[in-house]
Amino acid sequence: MTTATLDRPTARPGAGARTGSVVTGIGVAAPNGLGTEAWWAATLRGESGIRPLTRFDASRYPVRIAGEVPGFVDDEHLPSRLLPQTDRVTRLSLAAAAEALNDSGTDPTALPEYGAGVVTASSAGGFEFGQRELQALWSKGGQHVSAYQSFAWFYAVNTGQISIRHGLRGSSGVVVAEQAGGLDAVAHARRQIRKGAALMVTGGVDSALCPWGWAAHLAAGELSPVADPARAYLPFDAAASGHVVGEGGALFVLESDAAARARDARVYGAFTGYAATFDGPGTPRLQDAARLALDDAGLRPEDIDVVYADAAGARAADRAEAQALAALFGPRRVPVTAPKSMTGRLLAGGASLDVAAALLSLRDQVIPPTTATTEPAADCPIDLVTAPRETPVRHTLVLARGRGGFNSAAVLSAV
Repeated sequence: MTTATLDRPTARPGAGARTGSVVTGIGVAAPNGLGTEAWWAATLRGESGIRPLTRFDASRYPVRIAGEVPGFVDDEHLPSRLLPQTDRVTRLSLAAAAEALNDSGTDPTALPEYGAGVVTASSAGGFEFGQRELQALWSKGGQHVSAYQSFAWFYAVNTGQISIRHGLRGSSGVVVAEQAGGLDAVAHARRQIRKGAALMVTGGVDSALCPWGWAAHLAAGELSPVADPARAYLPFDAAASGHVVGEGGALFVLESDAAARARDARVYGAFTGYAATFDGPGTPRLQDAARLALDDAGLRPEDIDVVYADAAGARAADRAEAQALAALFGPRRVPVTAPKSMTGRLLAGGASLDVAAALLSLRDQVIPPTTATTEPAADCPIDLVTAPRETPVRHTLVLARGRGGFNSAAVLSAV
């Protein structure tokens, strides 16, 4: 599900105004770093997490590389009672949520009983758990299938487990819109803040690096066939041949500006603009989503300091995105970056990880690079950032496209 219309505030703020929903905590699990600061440092160094698959034997598959989250030891992040009932994706989500809440410095137990909730995005749910239980069903019989299969595979399981573990009993939900869902979830959380919620945990994490998940990735026909991890995923490059898939993402603590001020919280940035559109037959509407998100934030194109691109890694899709940006901002008039070139596309986790990067750009006044691609193709008229660029950053635009025609855009602003 997704929202196909503009989520418009009742009163639009002027450029640079501090507005209703702010991010006070970030948690990250990414292929090039576990934990926010480790991932951000690796990203600024241009370190890639795309490597040969290790989570299963991929030797018989035509594609054998992915972005795997390194160094994640399950029992260091979860109590033993949760291990039998959780998939890899839920364990990563619980770790990211715990980091975000700790980073925010808030105590959920001190909030009103129904004052905090969870909205996450998911594209695959607990795919690996589901595969394991299906194998047990067909090889051993139904009596060997775990009772936890009833929910461990489900798209909403991350929301549910985060809610239970941290006592977040307020309005909660899940968004399924592939890559676009990572922005849509934060927008849904913003809606709950506007309705009076004190705090929302939100964002997206995905993981489907198992044979069953891999079969689905391959069937989509969009994975790069290039075996070299350094050359397989080349957003906006003339040699682009598809993307690399990865796992992970980012979760956030979203609060009202008033609540954050009241407890003197450290604020990364404000979620000032959002819009979602849906492609019509032969009519891509990514540019419309970006324009409407700017309108929602009360900004003009010239106010945007950097665009975090969707960066499909396919020639036609990259060309369409680049030309949409050129039409909105002017050719090569705004810096464009795709740090997901170091992680692969993370489904619902990808846009959320871009939101984390945008927020840290605001904090550190630096734009992270796009790696592997050294120069955009001639038909992609964008100012592609290929090395860390220190520059004033006040407003950032994050774009995401989901399979099936979903487009989402979000504006993150300094406060």
